[in-house]
Amino acid sequence: MTAPYLQLFSPFQSVETAQKLLKKCYQNQQIEHFEQKSYHNAYSFIYYVEHGLSYLQQSSNTPTSIKPVLLFYGMVQLIKACLLTVDPLYPESTSVLAHGVSTRKRKKQSYEFIQDEVKIQKNGLFSHFSDKMFHVKQMEGTKYSMQQLLFAIPELERTIKITKNKTPFLFVGKMTDEVIKVPLTILDDYKMTQDRFKQYFQKQTSYEYDSQNKDQLLFSYSKKKGPLNCSPLLFHLEKKALFIPRKKESLTIFPEILNHYLILYNLSMICRYETEWWGELLHTFTSSDLSLIQQFLETTSAKIPFYLHEYLVGTFGIE
Repeated sequence: MTAPYLQLFSPFQSVETAQKLLKKCYQNQQIEHFEQKSYHNAYSFIYYVEHGLSYLQQSSNTPTSIKPVLLFYGMVQLIKACLLTVDPLYPESTSVLAHGVSTRKRKKQSYEFIQDEVKIQKNGLFSHFSDKMFHVKQMEGTKYSMQQLLFAIPELERTIKITKNKTPFLFVGKMTDEVIKVPLTILDDYKMTQDRFKQYFQKQTSYEYDSQNKDQLLFSYSKKKGPLNCSPLLFHLEKKALFIPRKKESLTIFPEILNHYLILYNLSMICRYETEWWGELLHTFTSSDLSLIQQFLETTSAKIPFYLHEYLVGTFGIE
């Protein structure tokens, strides 16, 4: 599933193309000395892309035991390439080089991956690219649970339903639909009246209320959205479909690519430093978390290159 999306980056792997695209990008952002900076960053951009693709390509041929490490560092390298399009001085200081996330000390007894948390640090790559690339300000000390993050990835829907008996999101339409259809059952989930939900949803999403049928509220686009910026709705890559989270607090602008970074960071740390627990998870089949993790790894291997290619195409202004 990964390889086709890796090939999307082929046009960016020449100095001439990279320099031309970076120059146009910096010019549009009215960055001083845009031509000089585009020449300076062209090779860095290419090396970041090449290095990232190498990690991701290798991950498709490796066992689950080390796959998260390769996926995480592949993602990090592609993010650095993306950062150069909006931050020509990256890395301007050592404070942005750290991962920007930490994990808690693990409890050896009754530890469950899905209940684990990551905590956002003041400085580091995560906060930096969240801000520069997606205009999302991270709050130092904010914690995110693995359940919270995994339950916002629609491709995991079936696995979550089978293993956890939960349905954390509802289908609202295809990406190409001009109108999305929100089931009225969402009113119970959000504990809202119809009028209150309409106001809330329009405010959170910039969709506009259109009409109502028997069991759905219809909303239309107020502006064109792509897969990368459809949040707070959730995008299913294979189905090209949109879902709405059933938890009201999940209806916030938090691009899905941030979820992938945080989950992969945690999994890569577990691979390296919690080897005994990781080995038992992989080989004893005692936890339903394993199927969720495996499904996530398959999904993220496709969505990382897809989303980050979408970001580059959008930033470079390529139709």
